[in-house]
Amino acid sequence: MSGSVNLVILVGHCGKDPEVRRMTSGEPVVTLSVATSETWRDKSSGERKEKTEWHRVVIFNEHVAKFAEAHIVKGSKVYVQGSLQTRKWTDKDGAEKYSTEIVLQRFKGELTLLDGKKDGGETAPAHFDKKHMEDEIPF
Repeated sequence: MSGSVNLVILVGHCGKDPEVRRMTSGEPVVTLSVATSETWRDKSSGERKEKTEWHRVVIFNEHVAKFAEAHIVKGSKVYVQGSLQTRKWTDKDGAEKYSTEIVLQRFKGELTLLDGKKDGGETAPAHFDKKHMEDEIPF
């Protein structure tokens, strides 16, 4: 289908430290759990309400994954840009399961750290994406 766009942009906070796994090739795959929230006042009661959505972000880009592993911690505020993908699998009981994730592929996607490190150490680089990769590695 021409004229289609699959683009997801999130600004939220990480709910836990990144989960890092390695493919058989040794390349890292990082999973983030990112929370986005919206708040409003209930018209009838005047009470402040909040709704939080949790998003699973999977990073296959090796350089962005290494950045996330080194600089992202629980509570970090991040900007994430990727594409929406749904996977289907069968669990151990034979039931079909589905998972929808925001995926940063090898040469697509972006991750920006919007705040510094939480441990009082040196502030992490604020932005890492394909443009920065091109500065380091000629393609």
